[in-house]
Amino acid sequence: MPYHHGDLRRAVLDAALEVIATDGPSAISLRDLARRAGVSHAAPAHHFKDKAGLLTAIAVEGNELLAESLAQAAEGDRDRLKDLGVRYVRFALDHPGHFEVMYRPDLYHRHAPELLAAREQTAKLLRGTIEAMGGDQNARATQLAAWSAAHGFATLALAGNLDKTIGEQDPAEVFRTVADVMFAGHGTIER
Repeated sequence: MPYHHGDLRRAVLDAALEVIATDGPSAISLRDLARRAGVSHAAPAHHFKDKAGLLTAIAVEGNELLAESLAQAAEGDRDRLKDLGVRYVRFALDHPGHFEVMYRPDLYHRHAPELLAAREQTAKLLRGTIEAMGGDQNARATQLAAWSAAHGFATLALAGNLDKTIGEQDPAEVFRTVADVMFAGHGTIER
C-alpha cells in the first residue's frame, strides 16, 4: 500500500471515530485504521505514535468542538445554564465517538498540554456562565451539578436507556425540560 494520502491524519481520525461510535474505543487498532485509510500499516504512527496518541487527538478535538458549541450558548442573555446543558447533550448525540473518549483518561495521554488547554477552555465557559449569573456562593457545586446532570442524561441517551421514556422526542430538548425542573431559578439572569 502506498504511504501518500491527501489528509492521512483526518482520514485516520474519521475512521477511528466511526469505529468508536459503533464498537467502542477498545476496538481501535492502528493497523485496521491504516487499512481503512488505504495506507501502509505504519503510516498512522507518523501522526499519532500510538493508540493513546490517536485517542488523545480525539479527546483534544472533542473538547475544542464542545467549547465552540458551548461558547454560542454562553453568549446569550437568558437560560444560559440550561442552554449549556442542552448544547452538551446535543454535542454528545452528534459526536458520540468524541464523547466516548473525552471522559476516559485511561485511554489517552491525560497530561498532554494541548488536551489540558482544550479541557480548560470548556471548563472556563461553564465557570464564566455561573459567575455571570451572579457569582453564586455555591458556584462549584452548581457547576458540578449542571455538568453531572447533562453528562448523565447524555450517557443515558447514547446508551438507548431513555428510548422508552422519551420516545421520538429530541433528547436535547427533553433535557431542557429536565434542567427546568432541576435548576429552577438558576438558569436565567435577571435584568
